[in-house]
Amino acid sequence: MPADYVFDAEVYRHSGTTWFFVTVPADVSADIRARTDGPKRPGFGSIRVRVSIEDVSWDTSIFPESGNGSFVLPIKKQVRSRCDLTDGDTATVRLALHDPAFD
Repeated sequence: MPADYVFDAEVYRHSGTTWFFVTVPADVSADIRARTDGPKRPGFGSIRVRVSIEDVSWDTSIFPESGNGSFVLPIKKQVRSRCDLTDGDTATVRLALHDPAFD
């Protein structure tokens, strides 16, 4: 049951850290949660995904954001540099579930 999602999201720096993220929109997060909820859900609620921004693709995980039900996607420095992204920029994200536990 593969699913691809494309969305625009603001890149933000997590307060007081060097970590940068985008928040997966609520409707996309709800669909992902519906596809992945169940007994196979790993610790911390992370879900493996394949992500592309511009011409850069990589495998990573999304993580539940406490409080609002959305997921957050970490954006590595290498990706930010290659795509010239910084705090406050908008990125077009292509995200696909890439976790055999949920295929």
